[in-house]
Amino acid sequence: MVSGKKQKAGAGLPPKALLACISSRFAELGVATSRTELQYANTVMRFDYVWLRDHCRSASCYNSKTHQRSLDTASVDLCIKPKTIRLDETTLFFTWPDGHVTKYDLDWLVKNSYEGQKQKVIQPRILWNAEIYQQAQVPSVDFQSFLETNDGLKNFLQNFLLYGIAFVENVPPTQEHTEKLAERISLIRETIYGRMWYFTSDFSRGDTAYTKLALDRHTDTAYFQEPCGIQVFHCLKHEGTGGRTLLVDGFYAADQVLQKAPEEFELLTKVPLRHEYIENVGECHNHMIGVGPVLNTYPWNKELYLIRYNNYDRAVINTVPYDVVHRWYTAHRTLTVELRRPENEFWVKLKPGRVLFIDNWRVLHGRESFTGYRQLCGCYLTRDDVLNTARLLGLQA
Repeated sequence: MVSGKKQKAGAGLPPKALLACISSRFAELGVATSRTELQYANTVMRFDYVWLRDHCRSASCYNSKTHQRSLDTASVDLCIKPKTIRLDETTLFFTWPDGHVTKYDLDWLVKNSYEGQKQKVIQPRILWNAEIYQQAQVPSVDFQSFLETNDGLKNFLQNFLLYGIAFVENVPPTQEHTEKLAERISLIRETIYGRMWYFTSDFSRGDTAYTKLALDRHTDTAYFQEPCGIQVFHCLKHEGTGGRTLLVDGFYAADQVLQKAPEEFELLTKVPLRHEYIENVGECHNHMIGVGPVLNTYPWNKELYLIRYNNYDRAVINTVPYDVVHRWYTAHRTLTVELRRPENEFWVKLKPGRVLFIDNWRVLHGRESFTGYRQLCGCYLTRDDVLNTARLLGLQA
């Protein structure tokens, strides 16, 4: 086992002093087994030898220009073991039976080890209820700054990634300008509702959204196998009363469940449910089915990345045995109680010129009933493209 003296986070030992703490007792690396262990920078890591050979970054195994693997993984002997292992400064060298040498920087190994990833947050977030969000005084971004400057776009995306919602102000109240705004950060995701959607309360589609009725909190397109990632709303006109938009941080509510009833949180990550959309209105004929648990987490660090909550579109529960069903209903009720707490509800009045972006994998939205004539336009964005734009601007996403 190669080991380094444990150091407090931020201790900042000079490199040479840190290296002096690393033992070179390679006999303990376990060359006779299929794995090796390494302790460095306060992290104990375990690596399979096939993994170490497969991730070689030499010129013959990895194309550094395209960032793609050149090595044929299927050609690696599943029983491979290094002939020798050598430590030089902060680099480990593995010499394989065919003479090929793989070298790894110790910091790279910490960053890319399973143990390192377990400690890492994929996307930093600020969980919020109404009071937390209002006290944060998250600034909106001006339309021109959003379109014309990277700083404006970056500020917008930083707020969006942290809170799951963000606003752009002073947008001309037209569908064309809303589309231009959306295309600044992503490809528009075309769905059964079209590319850009434009609707009033005329029930032109088989969905309650196309009425004047109140809508309880929900996420959209739970009946897609991959729900739409981002939703864009722009109220172009409203001649009447009511119609405020409700926003609830689903991750905040889920975190409350995790703190109060962890076994119920766990169950909501395990039970797969069908959501279904059946439409036969006019020329629109659709039957969509999406399957997945209410809460979705990364298995290695338990980080929540998607909530699929829509009581309107949840189909018959027939994917779990009867003895699990009641426990699921109990867990679902616990989550619903948190989602419906008044202190978790953030209400906002959409108006012409103010465009709202919602992370549909995190923030639930709803609506109070309204009177009069109301026009909305908007679209769905592809999540991958939004996150790609954020990363290119230097944000963690």
